[in-house]
Amino acid sequence: MQERGTNKENWAPEATSPSPFSPMSLTQIDPGLGGADALKSLIKKAHTLDIKIIVDIIPHLNRKSRELPPEFTVLTYDQAGRLVERSSTDGRYGSWDDGKLFNYRIFEVWEWLSDSITKLIEENLELDKVLANSSVDWDGGYAVAGILGHGDAFVMRDPWGIRPVYYYSDDEVVVAASEASVIRTAFGIDDSKIEELQPGSALIINKNAEIKISQTRKPYKKSSCSFERIYFSRGNDRNIYQERKKLGEFLASQINDAVENDLDNTVFSFIPNTAETAFYGMVKGIQQLMVNQKKKDIKSNKANWNEKWLEEIILKEPRVEKIVIKDAKLRTFITSDSERDEMVGHVYDFTYGAINPTDNLVVIDDSIVRGTTLKKSILRILDTLAPKRIVIASSAPQIRYPDCYGIDMTRMGEFIAFNAAIELLKERGLQQTIDNVYQKCLLQKGLPKEKVINHVKEIYAPFSEQEISDQIAKMVKDSNINAEVKVIFQSVENLHNACPEHTGDWYFTGNYPTPGGNKVVNTSFINWVEGNNERSY
Repeated sequence: MQERGTNKENWAPEATSPSPFSPMSLTQIDPGLGGADALKSLIKKAHTLDIKIIVDIIPHLNRKSRELPPEFTVLTYDQAGRLVERSSTDGRYGSWDDGKLFNYRIFEVWEWLSDSITKLIEENLELDKVLANSSVDWDGGYAVAGILGHGDAFVMRDPWGIRPVYYYSDDEVVVAASEASVIRTAFGIDDSKIEELQPGSALIINKNAEIKISQTRKPYKKSSCSFERIYFSRGNDRNIYQERKKLGEFLASQINDAVENDLDNTVFSFIPNTAETAFYGMVKGIQQLMVNQKKKDIKSNKANWNEKWLEEIILKEPRVEKIVIKDAKLRTFITSDSERDEMVGHVYDFTYGAINPTDNLVVIDDSIVRGTTLKKSILRILDTLAPKRIVIASSAPQIRYPDCYGIDMTRMGEFIAFNAAIELLKERGLQQTIDNVYQKCLLQKGLPKEKVINHVKEIYAPFSEQEISDQIAKMVKDSNINAEVKVIFQSVENLHNACPEHTGDWYFTGNYPTPGGNKVVNTSFINWVEGNNERSY
């Protein structure tokens, strides 16, 4: 490219006749790049910007007159003494888009061409349009950041708001991260100064440190990942802290039912470390249940009022003990498949002497995905404490479906809720449901993702949440465990009550925000039926 009217003193004589390298005669253009018409359109647009286009560089021409216009030739004698036409200038030639030739060597074209293009990119690149065009067909959750060679930078978020993005800027710095608390801690700023990048938006910082927010894609219904709030994100964020406490508090009623209202003989604890905040909420919920019971007891037993009796009633509190100790800062859920089984037997230790044989032991965890840790480690050791009953409470609902937006949950056979549903189908003579769903998934295999339906929901349809929870309890309890085992899960309704701004719940409900999600879940089911252990995407 070359601006018109510059470097004229370096131009060689121009040919006015059409060149074989003119766009009019370009027939070998890759159709994927738009073809000759697109090239002409591009050249026309360049002309409106006073930019001249080099269409091609002609290699060293044989200096014969038939290969050059007359304006580029002179008559000279050859070695045989004959008068012949030869090139009047030395070197290679280039062709402007209008068919005129110039001397390539005089221009030193590569040097100035490179500089000119870089300058034009810096001055004319519309980064928001580049981001919009490049991501127009993307399906799924993403938070993409990048920097260009000339200094522009960007962060963009998916139009469903699946993945979180937060940012902060001042006169000296612009920072973006997936968690607001990280920015607050690193820069020592108040939460109120940290902004959320909205779905489908891009944060663009040009080389001059000018910042703008651009809408690169039309936003869809916001479906921010709720599992971020339950498990992945740091619990020191003020909003996440309150949400996790709510998740624990909302389990109190189910826990009370599981221990048959025997709160006086129940010890409460948690699986460290991510469940600790939910544990505080659970204790708060149990305290409120006990307060309600105290009021009833006092009102209904006025004849028994005396100082000792009232003191016993008033001083009743949940029995809280630190039963489970995590010796290593390891997460078995995100450990590689080959190492998980070995690890779970060594991660946890327990406090002995705090449990009576007549006690219920309630332990809350943030989520139960595979059930591996429960079956191979936690329940075995909890049972050595000799409680009457062990209740495992999950602050998350039953994880039933794979995730395809960033969490490592891709294989149906790894979900204990799915395996429990399959066992129930077999127990009740409903095995045909498995084959029916398989055939429906196969029929959709070649369809565009927009037309795919999640048929795996039919696997769970015959059963209530309680039935699946009870089956999970059977599956995680082996023959060596003496205590009764119960497993309870958060309801999806209460999940949304606790985390109202993060409605993405596809791993619990199968309601994927993007059409690609339905394709992934069906593929995952097909792989499970066929014994294929590959990931579903």
